[in-house]
Amino acid sequence: MTAKSKAAGNNTSIKDYIASLDEQTVKDSQVLLKMMQQISGHKPKLWNVGTIGFDTYHYKYDSGREGDGHVIGFYPRKGKITVYLMDGTARYAELLAKLGKHTRTGYCVYIKRLSDIEVPILEQIVQQSYENIKSKSQDGPIDRILWQTEK
Repeated sequence: MTAKSKAAGNNTSIKDYIASLDEQTVKDSQVLLKMMQQISGHKPKLWNVGTIGFDTYHYKYDSGREGDGHVIGFYPRKGKITVYLMDGTARYAELLAKLGKHTRTGYCVYIKRLSDIEVPILEQIVQQSYENIKSKSQDGPIDRILWQTEK
């Protein structure tokens, strides 16, 4: 897979990447791909090494840093899937308490396999996160790191 195909985010590179994973992670990734594409209405794009993101938002901070990020996404690896909540995990504490077996950091939810969690709860969290970020970005660039500033 070339850097160009990763940057372009074509479906073949995503399929190739997912196919390189273990059988369970492939199955779980297919569920997440379908879920996030349905929530966002956008096709997946490969970001960086293995992050699969859906839709984009623009950010521009007071520091001068500016760029684009995925609104929702995940990073599948053998034995661990990271789901990114770009507006942070703190705002979803009540739902995350019902999710099942997982760990989390500021904006990441770590899951070993989807059978360890309540997938409808994850879907609800991802849907709310998507709607929150889209509403904040509709009037222009997001001006702060959401997961650090919002609860």
